[in-house]
Amino acid sequence: MEKPKLSFWQIWNLSFGFLGVQIGYSLQNGNTSRILEALGADVHSIGYFWLAAPLAGLIVQPIIGLSSDKTWTRLGRRIPFIFGGAIVSALAMFFMPNAEYFTYLLPPLVFGATMLLLMDTSFNVTMQPFRALVGDMVNDEQRNLGYSLQSALINFGAVFGSLLPWILAKSGIANVPAEGEKVASSVIWSFYIGGAILLVSVLWTVFRTKEYAPKEHALYNKIDLEATEKKEKTSIVSLIGNAPKIFWQLGFVQFFSWFALFLMWVYTTRAIANQVWGPDAIDAKSVGFNEAGDWTGVMFAFYSAVAALYSLLIPKIAKAIGRKKVYSFSLLLGGIGLISMMLVEDKNVLLLSISGVGLAWAAILAMPYAMLSGSLPADKMGVYMGLFNATITLPQITAGILGSTLIAFFGGNPMTIIVIAGVSMLIAGLAVFLVKQNSDTE
Repeated sequence: MEKPKLSFWQIWNLSFGFLGVQIGYSLQNGNTSRILEALGADVHSIGYFWLAAPLAGLIVQPIIGLSSDKTWTRLGRRIPFIFGGAIVSALAMFFMPNAEYFTYLLPPLVFGATMLLLMDTSFNVTMQPFRALVGDMVNDEQRNLGYSLQSALINFGAVFGSLLPWILAKSGIANVPAEGEKVASSVIWSFYIGGAILLVSVLWTVFRTKEYAPKEHALYNKIDLEATEKKEKTSIVSLIGNAPKIFWQLGFVQFFSWFALFLMWVYTTRAIANQVWGPDAIDAKSVGFNEAGDWTGVMFAFYSAVAALYSLLIPKIAKAIGRKKVYSFSLLLGGIGLISMMLVEDKNVLLLSISGVGLAWAAILAMPYAMLSGSLPADKMGVYMGLFNATITLPQITAGILGSTLIAFFGGNPMTIIVIAGVSMLIAGLAVFLVKQNSDTE
């Protein structure tokens, strides 16, 4: 028996909570370096602090995936994890920018890094089930729509989250730390607002989505519940060993695309501060550095807006020319956009460069999951989606370890790191053609 066809709004509700999660995640991406440098971290060590996110994802997502596969509650199997992760995420978003006020517990930098780790862990607890939830609920025909709509919501959230500090600054809230303070009020209040929206949007998904009951899920996915219950427990190691080939092929692509993204997220603020605002903007408390931080948010919002619009077109384009070509083309344009930034000294022109990243980002959020989910066993969808996250986290860990070495090797010029990110994205785009599917449009 096939899964029922869902309405547009049913598919929308499945992923609506991801809108809020992405607002929080974008605030983190756009402001973590800014906050940590204000708390005392230097450019050569900043990449190490960013390792919290991928390390959390590497450990947490397979565990959450495996757990949610086996969880059946009144709320469902995925939703309890989504809801619990959202609560912790919101709390961490409140505490992180206020690290300087908890010196009686820990030094500000240590407290901030701890909150970053907690925030990253809870984001991962929330994000992973959203991916599996779409795979659980939509039929094969609607898979492209499901993941593309999720991508669009993610990017609408990213636009707002990235712009929020800039909006607040333009509204009159202080954008430079006051005397005796470390973090600007515009950043602090953006985290408050983002955390509140995160909770509200997740609650929308919680109360508007009804997951399939165990018997329904088994019927739609041709699972023998009695046989499944009698099976011995499957280890993570055996699951990895039995992963379909496309899992590894897409993982290779993911490594280079996410290596590029991580370098971009970590070093963009300092790169454009030095190139556009000048050498004096290196000081984290300077007006130039904070303006560069705000403009980084604008750039990230712009590429997210491009991604959101492009996400709505991806299902039709993929149907016309195939998923592989859409995926490859998008990544290649992302790489070109990153490399072109080294030629730009006008902040407004940087928006043109970053638009290529928007096309790549939309494809990264939709295509790998649409290509992979059809090849995964339905009763192990969560754990395999969690394991697939390693293809996201491992390149980020690699980039975090190598980032400081690379920036020192190239004489402390962070723009060089952005160019390296662009080259990595180009490699990812070419590697897409190594992926073998049963059908290029399935």
